[in-house]
Amino acid sequence: MSDGLNYSDGHLRGILHAVRSIAMVGASPYWNRPSYFAMKYLQIKGYRVIPINPRAAGEEILGETCYAALAEAPGNIDMVDLFRDSEAAGAVMDEAIALKDAKGIRVVWMQLGIRNDEAAARGEAAGLTVVMDRCPKIEYGRLHAELSWGGFNSRIISSKRRRAQIL
Repeated sequence: MSDGLNYSDGHLRGILHAVRSIAMVGASPYWNRPSYFAMKYLQIKGYRVIPINPRAAGEEILGETCYAALAEAPGNIDMVDLFRDSEAAGAVMDEAIALKDAKGIRVVWMQLGIRNDEAAARGEAAGLTVVMDRCPKIEYGRLHAELSWGGFNSRIISSKRRRAQIL
């Protein structure tokens, strides 16, 4: 594949091992949204996840106060996890770059379906590690063999119809 989004398992594992605090931009207070599932999972795995969502600012999401912007989040932020569209990624990247030293931001991770090559280039030029079109929840589970618990990649569950075997 020549899309430039081929990240080695070691690279992704290294990021997930080094990160302890995550600002989730686009976190939702609604239990049935993907960001809510990802936030809950990452919390269970020991990460502190700080929700960032101007519409939910001041509310509590999974025990954490939600903030309107990255600059308002308390303490250090190792990684920004982006649950916004590709167009919004540019402004979020610029904010992460501006706060890099003050907040300790080292990684900007864009969720599945989110790709902004120009924003990624700006982030990398500023010294940030950038991951696009991946989900840290999915990657954590895959790299720690948790997906096989549900039958994924185990050859037990398949979407393909079984062929009749002739004896």
